[in-house]
Amino acid sequence: MREAYHVELEQLAENLASMSLQVADAMERATRALLEVDLGLAEQVISDDAKVDDARAECEEQAYALLALQAPVATDLRTVLAAIHAAESLERMGDLALHVAKAARRRHPEPVLPEGVRGDFAKMGEVAVKLARQAEQVIKSKDVEAARTIESDDDEVDEIHKHLFTVIMDREWDHGVAAAVDVTLLGRFYERFADHAVSVARRMIFVVTGKMPGYGPDELS
Repeated sequence: MREAYHVELEQLAENLASMSLQVADAMERATRALLEVDLGLAEQVISDDAKVDDARAECEEQAYALLALQAPVATDLRTVLAAIHAAESLERMGDLALHVAKAARRRHPEPVLPEGVRGDFAKMGEVAVKLARQAEQVIKSKDVEAARTIESDDDEVDEIHKHLFTVIMDREWDHGVAAAVDVTLLGRFYERFADHAVSVARRMIFVVTGKMPGYGPDELS
């Protein structure tokens, strides 16, 4: 019985890791759709979002079954609770990639981004996808130091996000209000995506150490 129980715990972790790859792929495609004005890629992200939702439901069903049937304690209990919260964050990451794809579709065949900020979004997309892929590895390994690396790498997205505000507030901004709104919202989507990757990493630190790293006042609001 205990062996089967630990196989179920490992399967739960595998499913979470698979979700991380799903949302990484979604954000990668959404960013390409945004930068390349690719309607087909945007539509693919939009249609595939249901798969992320289904994956969260499956993870939660597994987790609640383990709570109900196995009454886990100590590290095992932390693992199950962390899985429930991590699945929520991963689904939210999928939703944020969806929002990016919908923005690309909404403006098609026109580009969403002015030329001057395309490089910023290309970099944010690159880092966001890397964070999601790192989260997949952290879920599998439960490596505390690797989890903390995700927290430090998130700072790069935060810095670009702050920089975008200076760009759109500059008196030389001549792309109009609609473009400024698009840039503001899209920047927020990437920043939130990265924050949720950090949340997943912190859940894995909690599994190992039994202590939950603190959040700043604005995180995950």
